[in-house]
Amino acid sequence: MRLLPIRIAAVTALFCTQPFQPDANAWHDKTHLSVAEAAGFELWYSSAAPDVAKSKEMFGPVESPNHYYNNNANKPVTPEMVMAQVGRYNQTNDDEGHLYGAIIGAVRDYQTMKKSGKYANYPLVYCAHYCGDLSMPLHNTPYDDFNKQRHSINDGIIEFSVRNNIGYIQRMMRPPVINSEADLAREIAVVAESARKLGLKIRKENRDMTVDESYTQVIRSASLFNAILAWLERTQKTAGEKAVVMQ
Repeated sequence: MRLLPIRIAAVTALFCTQPFQPDANAWHDKTHLSVAEAAGFELWYSSAAPDVAKSKEMFGPVESPNHYYNNNANKPVTPEMVMAQVGRYNQTNDDEGHLYGAIIGAVRDYQTMKKSGKYANYPLVYCAHYCGDLSMPLHNTPYDDFNKQRHSINDGIIEFSVRNNIGYIQRMMRPPVINSEADLAREIAVVAESARKLGLKIRKENRDMTVDESYTQVIRSASLFNAILAWLERTQKTAGEKAVVMQ
């Protein structure tokens, strides 16, 4: 599992007093696994692990805010909003959350570990999970009574069918082209804004998501994560070719 840079004995009391959203999972486990598998991630079977990590009392205040952005001001999501959250990745005491920045933060962790020669796939487990969270409407809107009352049922709209529909998700995927962090911020904003708008729609109509709406959203998540994986693979291949030339 990913090791957090903390000294447990020194921070126990502090963590127990930090505000966070402990019960707001986005999509249930099988849905997260299916997003990651459809995207072509080798460790797809680990992509629900970040929810396990944040369920630990010690790690919840660090990990939980990485899973949502409440957008209390109800502003359209922009690339600038995404980038403004990156520095908050893994920070406590952020009740509104910083999901968008967490995706880029996890990618940066991967890049840093890869450059140092360390095994770097664990940050991508977190990235896979955050990309799944990104398309869930109730993780992009205020955590109000509507959100609290309907969160669990909307997490599980397709939970019992999704493992049988990975091929469908893959056929419907339209991965964007990502060649830079700026491109990534733009595409995060696109998926997040689609989720925010759907969240507003189901609030206005006082209902849960439909099955079709849920699949549309997870297809967006899988497409984004597939594009991230493709970008990182191209980057590593280019770096390897440069290293060979310089030898």
